[in-house]
Amino acid sequence: MDPTGPFTPPTPEPVVAAPGRTRSAAAPSRRVVPPRPVLSAAVVLGFVGLLYVVEAVDTALGGRLDDDGVIPRDFSQWDNIIWYPLLHGGWAHLTGNAVPLLVLSYLATSGGIKQFLQITAVIWLTSGLGVWVFGSYGSHIGASGLVFGFLVFLLVRGVFARSVLQILVAVVVFALYGAALWGVLPGQPGISWEGHLFGALGGVLAAWGVARDARRGARTTLNA
Repeated sequence: MDPTGPFTPPTPEPVVAAPGRTRSAAAPSRRVVPPRPVLSAAVVLGFVGLLYVVEAVDTALGGRLDDDGVIPRDFSQWDNIIWYPLLHGGWAHLTGNAVPLLVLSYLATSGGIKQFLQITAVIWLTSGLGVWVFGSYGSHIGASGLVFGFLVFLLVRGVFARSVLQILVAVVVFALYGAALWGVLPGQPGISWEGHLFGALGGVLAAWGVARDARRGARTTLNA
């Protein structure tokens, strides 16, 4: 090569998108069926089974655990946010939550177990913190905040993800459980409507987060 000759710049490498990135990243946010249905069923059944174990212990203790729910604005009891959905005010209360929890949480595993755990954490904490800050005084217990969270998550995720199939699933879910949404309004004494309301808000937040992460993951990777 003649060092005094004209400089020839190197040929630029072509811009290449990461193969399959868009398809694989977006798929979990648009699924309607769990990718591993047996594992999803085992996780959901295991969690609901844990609720029955806790209620059995509570019954043996004479209902002593019912006082360990979320107590609004009580700084000495803030950590009850961690376990308040595990507690119920009797077998009837638990059974009333268990059936919809089985159905809705199973449908919420359509993005995989990792995503399901993230969704659950968002709903759990949003409901608990909302009750602690804004709730009426008393011990708020029960998994109904999770039920309302999963319900609303399933209703709105299709809109955020722009998925026709998920919107169709939402129509079916609304037909089955839509009447329960009245539970987010103040009504029957002794019912934590605040837990329902903030659980529902947690469902909206979780659906938005799942859709946002999917959009970020679908961005093209460029090689310089």
